[in-house]
Amino acid sequence: MGRLANKVALVTGAGTGIGRACMRMFAAEGATVFGVSRTQANLDETLRLVQAAGGMGSVFSADLSVPEGAEATVNQCLKELGRIDILLNAAGVGYSLKDTSPGSMDPVHSTPIDKWREVMAINLDSVFYMCRLVIQQMKKQQYGSIVNVASIFGMGGAPDAHTYTATKGAIINLSRSMSVAYVDDHIRVNVVAPGFVKTQMVEIVLDVLFSPENPKLVAPMGRPATVEEVAYACLYLASDEASYCTGTILTVDGGSTARA
Repeated sequence: MGRLANKVALVTGAGTGIGRACMRMFAAEGATVFGVSRTQANLDETLRLVQAAGGMGSVFSADLSVPEGAEATVNQCLKELGRIDILLNAAGVGYSLKDTSPGSMDPVHSTPIDKWREVMAINLDSVFYMCRLVIQQMKKQQYGSIVNVASIFGMGGAPDAHTYTATKGAIINLSRSMSVAYVDDHIRVNVVAPGFVKTQMVEIVLDVLFSPENPKLVAPMGRPATVEEVAYACLYLASDEASYCTGTILTVDGGSTARA
């Protein structure tokens, strides 16, 4: 308890999955949390869970794939809380988007241009918009910790979902560049790169990837991660315990990238 005491943490993608787990965990560790996503009902449930556990926070509905949504989010957070010590970028889409947006998780040759732009806007543009604004505040404070959630598929190839993998690779290198650029402003920028996580985003493929017949197909541990296991990694990098970590990529993948 108290690893984020007296900190203000802005969490994107807070309505579900990894973002919700981070919002709850950060609040439990003493941060005042400000959560944002597009769906108000999901945000309301996240806030209920935070408050039921004795945490403090608020939520705000916005579309971070457009600059106006990011600007409204940052302005509201600063209006309510006065500062931003931690930015956790977990907003994004993944494999499940193919059900509602056909072609969005295709390989390059069959990816429609509008689907490329859709996934780029949600996964990558949102990170740029949020970091661009929050870093300006952190420079004033001369303190900040940014954690961007990428993926092991930003570190290696995949047979499909090429727009998704491109966004995650870009997030990793953007984070590395920011970690170098803003180190003298006492702003740390790090990345958590999960493997397969038990969320709605990939649940349609988990039975195949972790089947009883071949549970170690993609991960030597033989199971997907829980959202809490990823959130613990985010918590460490967000906290002052990671004071000598910047430009770090922390994989949480059950050994997937360790296996040749």
